[in-house]
Amino acid sequence: MSMQLGQEQTERTEVGASVAWYSGRLSAATGARWRPLATSVSSCKSSNPFSAHCAGWWIILSIGCLLSQSAWSQSTNRTPITTPDELKARITEHISEPRFAPAMWGIKVVSLDTGLTLFETNAGKLLKPASNAKLFTGALALDRLGPDYRIKTSLYSTAKPDRKGVLHGDLVVYGRGDPSFAARFNDGDHSKSLAPLVDAITTAGVKRIKGDLVGDESYFRGPPLGSSWTWNDLQYYYGAEVSALTQEDNVVDVVFKPGPVAGATCLVETKPLTDFLTFINRSKTIEAEGGREIQLHRPPGQNTVHVSGQLPLGTTNWNDAVAVHDPARWFVMRLKEELNRNGIRVSGKLRTMDWQERQTKPADHSKLFELASVESRPLNEIVTKMMKPSQNLYAQLLLLQVGAVVEGGKQKPEETSDGSEDGSRTTEDLGIAELKTFVGEAGINKGEVLFDEGSGLSRRALVTPNAIVQLLTFMSRHRHADAFRAALPIAGVDGTLRSRMRGTVAERNVTAKTGTIGYVFTLSGYLNTIGSEELAFSILLNNYDAGSNIAREDVDAIALMLAEFRGRSKGTTVTY
Repeated sequence: MSMQLGQEQTERTEVGASVAWYSGRLSAATGARWRPLATSVSSCKSSNPFSAHCAGWWIILSIGCLLSQSAWSQSTNRTPITTPDELKARITEHISEPRFAPAMWGIKVVSLDTGLTLFETNAGKLLKPASNAKLFTGALALDRLGPDYRIKTSLYSTAKPDRKGVLHGDLVVYGRGDPSFAARFNDGDHSKSLAPLVDAITTAGVKRIKGDLVGDESYFRGPPLGSSWTWNDLQYYYGAEVSALTQEDNVVDVVFKPGPVAGATCLVETKPLTDFLTFINRSKTIEAEGGREIQLHRPPGQNTVHVSGQLPLGTTNWNDAVAVHDPARWFVMRLKEELNRNGIRVSGKLRTMDWQERQTKPADHSKLFELASVESRPLNEIVTKMMKPSQNLYAQLLLLQVGAVVEGGKQKPEETSDGSEDGSRTTEDLGIAELKTFVGEAGINKGEVLFDEGSGLSRRALVTPNAIVQLLTFMSRHRHADAFRAALPIAGVDGTLRSRMRGTVAERNVTAKTGTIGYVFTLSGYLNTIGSEELAFSILLNNYDAGSNIAREDVDAIALMLAEFRGRSKGTTVTY
């Protein structure tokens, strides 16, 4: 099973899908039916993509690209939208097209200058937000913790090292959910991810650890998965397990290369280098003109990855990623390797401790000594790294962080459950409870935000366009408004909007959170119109069975209409 549509997964350009999309666009543009060619893209038997055998496909792709650009041009060349009624008519015309008959649109557009509504449809209906849920998690974290907040990871022992640098006893790495031990925060350099911890241990004078290296992830109470995450997401990067000890996004990047000769097993390389995953590799190298596809399957609760598929000789690499099971163990495994690389030997075993084990084996806090600690990057940077690429793990970690810090859920290594009401609730429960309080403070009506985790990966998440726009309005005048806006993707520039709305008035203008999950496509954020009016908007499209490129274009078309609006909302409220 190869990585396919997942929430905000990295865009992969599949030529076959593009041909189908552009063929459809050609039919719509010309009124003619364009039938697929007799051969498929994957059956082009030439290593030269511009061979005569493949030429037909490239002609369709080239014409399709021109038509795609033309579609944006036609939008900008249409009659200017100068009045609210014209804006209403243009949006209504778009969402009333027959292809949307089985789908559900929920839209709300409000002027931040006048407070008036320019357009709404199904604004009070509960719809699936996908990653638009991250708007609430990011706002909650900024409001409750502040943009300068840092997450501390502590290194505990029973005593200081002796004069020779020997630590007699265990070294406990106590995590509190810092996601910044990752190449993502170090310009892609995996070797720097755990360097702050290694430096802290070295500075503390430790040269040898005679006891065990213990990874304590008990700060968060509850299962390692967000509520209502589905099992078939869990092997992929967007469904990575959650742990108070997180590094490298709890994911191993995998690169596959063809072998030296046809018939040879494909080569596997991991980034970072690790043997934490075991690969059962049944992939094969085939002749140069064959098709290419690699499929991965990691059964839940295992770190064995089954590989199948094929790569032709001379082809480019196949890149994929696999989430690990038991990330706390991988954390201490990599930390031990980095310590050895820096001349610090660990004599004992590697162990981990979660919240359930901590209940039966409470830490004796009277004997604990904080040997050193490391602080995370500031929260505003973490929120940005969560919002722009739509990172699910970071969103869930931020929700848990709020639950632990604000509500007092298991905040210190010496604290254990005593059977009290708070002690029986998960950290996720506490985070969601705080979120409910926060949305009330933001002026959102009760029952319009139904979340059970922080990322939007949950299939049970529901929210109204009213609620999203009210959150955006609230955060536009919040004390941390600048940090919130700066975290959002910018159209045509970065994050999940980097390749969208380019060459239009929406480019570098729309700052918004995207969302994609099965049959769900969403976009909510801010923009400035040509008429110099600032808008907050939410566009939720549910139950829409179309390719991702088509659906995103359909959603973006509305954002573009809003950006092209030349009028003003003053004195006018438009409701549909």
